[in-house]
Amino acid sequence: MRYRPDKHRLPPFNMDGVLLVDKAPDWTSFDVVNFLKNRFNIPKIGHCGTLDPAATGLLVIVCGKFTRLSQKLSSDNKVYETRLLLGVKTDTDDMEGEVIEERPTDALDKLTVEKTILSFVGDSMQIPPMVSAIKKDGKKLYELARKGIEIEREPRPIHISKINIHSIELPEAHFTVHCSKGTYIRSLCSDIGTKLGNVGTLKNLRRLESGKFSINDAITLDELKNMEQSALAVHMRKFLVDKLASIIPGGNL
Repeated sequence: MRYRPDKHRLPPFNMDGVLLVDKAPDWTSFDVVNFLKNRFNIPKIGHCGTLDPAATGLLVIVCGKFTRLSQKLSSDNKVYETRLLLGVKTDTDDMEGEVIEERPTDALDKLTVEKTILSFVGDSMQIPPMVSAIKKDGKKLYELARKGIEIEREPRPIHISKINIHSIELPEAHFTVHCSKGTYIRSLCSDIGTKLGNVGTLKNLRRLESGKFSINDAITLDELKNMEQSALAVHMRKFLVDKLASIIPGGNL
């Protein structure tokens, strides 16, 4: 739907600030921004860090003058909750792709899987997946991947500060990853499978934190669908006072 602020039934929402949204599956990050822009008549809005359509969790939305902070906030460390499925490999390294390889996992044991997962804590080099927004000669990799084109990617430095393992019930492992910007969890899952002498695929992904922002402060899309513009302003104003002062001195630009 084309955005026509002059034709909107609501006055322009010109408040400067940050809105945290709990993204639902099957919504792209652009879908969320476009929905908010049209639903609340927000002239200037953006997001800080893309989430895959199948992923859920924290999406940091910036409005008004705070859109200037988009790049800065996108570079913050992240925390993801994930489930790894061993014994299966897809062409996208997640469950959205086609299965291209299957291997038995009978020989794997919990202790070995746990040690292997934890071995990725620290600095390392990671090859970005083809299904990513990284550009090569002006083209995003996922655009090439959709055409069946795969190109060589240069490894990139990443840092994983902590991994908390919640459970290992083979062939699945459930854990939380604290990592630097640019860490691809789908690639991590694939690399864990490879290091185990097997294959692995990302089963699901949820972002819990981005910098100092937490999913605990996020609003669901269902809540936003039923929220009035005035209620959104009250929420953003409270968040500006209570949370942003520790992130942006004075809560302004």
